[in-house]
Order: sequence, then C-alpha cells, then structure tokens
Amino acid sequence: MARTYIASVDTYSLFYHDLRAALIAAGVDVVDSQADATATFTVTFDETDQRVLSVSARNVPTEYEVFYTIEYSLHSDTKSLIDIQSMTLTRNYTYDSTLVLGKSKEEELLRNAIVDDLVRIVLKQISAL
Repeated sequence: MARTYIASVDTYSLFYHDLRAALIAAGVDVVDSQADATATFTVTFDETDQRVLSVSARNVPTEYEVFYTIEYSLHSDTKSLIDIQSMTLTRNYTYDSTLVLGKSKEEELLRNAIVDDLVRIVLKQISAL
C-alpha cells in the first residue's frame, strides 16, 4: 500500500476527495497511474441523495434522511486485499420550510459528516490488513 492508485467512477465526489486526503495524511503515496501503483483502491459505486421520511397533515415534508452509499474493493498486484464491499450510512434531520437556508446548510454538514465516517471506517479496514 506504499503507492496506491484510487480508481473511481467519480473523481469529483466528496468521498474520493476525502479518501485521497486521508490516505496522503496517513503517509500513503497516492499515484495518478495504475501502472505506478502497488495497490489499487477501486470505488465502483459512489452516490448520495436524500429521501422524505415523514410529512405533515398538509402533505409537507417534515423530516428527511440523507444517505451516502459506496461500493469498493482493494487489490494489490497479485491478490485481493478487500473483496467488494458496499456500505451505506444515513442521517436524519427535521425540515422547516421557513428555515430553508439553514436546513440546506444542515444537510450539507450532515453529508460531510457521513463522508468523514465512511472514510474513517475504510481506513480502519485498511489498517487492519
């Protein structure tokens, strides 16, 4: 894992960006070419969204769930270190239509917290190898 290449379906996603930064901070040399790498971390699915959890009597959303799903694997030159795994983390928040800007910021903060947790879980799995 001294030189790792991150193969991702979306190199602009929050997860990709935070994972890359965390690996670099941990002393891993993240390379831009798979040919230069001793290990490849592959992100095959990386998606975030939200869904309505509850509505009021007037059919107005009052609670949302933010979720982030990733599917990933880790391979060295010759063998699989982590087989394909899927992980979804969620957070809930209440919604008030009179506080739209604040709730939008709350959703963004929750999404960032979810990504931080996902990266921390993945790094813990890698460090256990």
